[in-house]
Order: sequence, then structure tokens, then C-alpha cells
Amino acid sequence: MKKHKRKKKLGSYHYVSVIFSATLALFVIGLFGIVILQANKLTSIIKQNIEVQVYLNKDLSNSQKNRIQSTLTSSDFILNEEGEEPIKFISKEEAATQFIEETGEDFTEFLGENPLRDAYVIRIAPTYQTNTKLDSIGNVIEDISGVYEVTYVQNLVDSINSNLTKLSLILVGIAALLTIIVILLINNSIKLALFSQRFLIRSMQLVGAKSGFIKKPFLSRSLLHGAIAGLIASGLLFGLKQFANQKVEGLDQLQQQELILALYGVLILLGALISYFSTIKAMNKYLKMSLDELY
Repeated sequence: MKKHKRKKKLGSYHYVSVIFSATLALFVIGLFGIVILQANKLTSIIKQNIEVQVYLNKDLSNSQKNRIQSTLTSSDFILNEEGEEPIKFISKEEAATQFIEETGEDFTEFLGENPLRDAYVIRIAPTYQTNTKLDSIGNVIEDISGVYEVTYVQNLVDSINSNLTKLSLILVGIAALLTIIVILLINNSIKLALFSQRFLIRSMQLVGAKSGFIKKPFLSRSLLHGAIAGLIASGLLFGLKQFANQKVEGLDQLQQQELILALYGVLILLGALISYFSTIKAMNKYLKMSLDELY
């Protein structure tokens, strides 16, 4: 009976453990990347919904109201986006109806009249969203003939901007730490995997093979394995994202599909590059070792 012996192929090693470790590391950093993207989207939504109320004098004619609206629409501080109305007119009757629906109390019955005023609700462009600029905008609008008062939530914008700055610094710090951990984890996994090939590498050196020839199969496989790890991590993230969208209402509104697809591409590229350079580092180490050091 013939015995079949399996020959160890140059460049082959226990790649399953390497791919698993790289996938886990890339999944974590990818998950954090999605969190950052969604936090940025949430920030954008909050800023887009910062509104200023412009209350009008009573007994204005329609032409006067239209003139005020035209003046506001042409202002630089108005947020202009496709499909969205930057200025909304709310009559005093609509305001009274909304108040009654929210509170359940009809104040017109005991007052005998509707004391509310017609108003325009305008959305402000992000570049003008600081308390100082909003105060300046308020003064400009109040100088328009027919405008009674301008109001907005004081200190809300500065509070949002301050918190976002702190959050951004924290996220950047965590992202940098995760990147270092990912590189170290993949690097150590590849180093351990190549440890089993150290004598085969030395055998190739002894028969006269050049370093480039010895490295080539290892490097080509490292690129492939790193890309596979990135692809698997991206698939896991996609599945988790779909599951979360079904379970958490409104979460899909924070999705930025193009950026998330770009993130998947970055994970695949990052996996390949980290694996490639980690393999180069490990190979250079074993190629320079003496025979005694290999043991």
C-alpha cells in the first residue's frame, strides 16, 4: 500500500486563523466607522432642523407678507436644499389649532380672540449656526418692516457645537487606538502563522533562492487573505446593519449608502495592505535569523 505524503507548499500556512483574526479586527473597526458615519448624519439632521421663528405685526396685507418672505428667501443665511422648503408660513389660526391639539385647551373661548401672530419659520444654514451669528441674523430680520419679533432657542446651537467638538475628539482618539490594535493583532497573527514556515524559508535560502523569490508566494497569499478578511468583515457588517434597521425604527434614516459602500472598500483594502506589510516585516525577520535563532 502506497503512502501519500502531503508536501508543504511554499507560502502556505495556517491561513484560517490569520483570516479569522483579521476579520474580527476589521469588523470592529468597521463597526466603529459606521457609528461615526451615523453620528455625522445625526449631527447634520439636527443642524438642518434648527429653526428661527419670525413673528409678524398684526393686520399686515398679503403683499406685505409676500415682501417679507421674498426678503427672507434672498438672504444668505437661509438653508437651501432640494426638496425642502427653507421658509414656512404659519398663520395665527394654524398656530392656535396646533396649540389646542397639543394642550387640549382652547384659549380662544375665555379670551374671546386669538392673540397669536402670523409667523415665518426659517431654517438656518450650518455656517451661520452659532449664537453670535444668530443674534446678528435676528437683528437684521427685526429691522425688516412688518416684523414684530424674532425668536430661537438660546444657547442650543453653541451647546450642540461644543458637544460635537468633544465627541469628535473622542471618536478620533478611539479610531486611532483601534487602528493600532488592529495592526498589532493582524501583525502578530501573521508572525505566528509564518513561524511554522521558518525552516522551509531557511531551506530555500540554503539552495540559493533569492529573498524576492522566497517572499513572493507569501506576499501574494497575504494580499489575498487580507482582502478576504475585509470582504467577510464587510459582509458581517452589512448583515448587522440590515438587522439593526429592522429592529430600530428610524435608524435607516441615518444611513449614507455611498459612504458605507466606500467604508467596505476601505476595509478590504486595509486588510490587504496590513496583511501585506505585516508579512514583509515577518519575512525579513526570519530571513535574517541565524540557524540557532530559528530554534
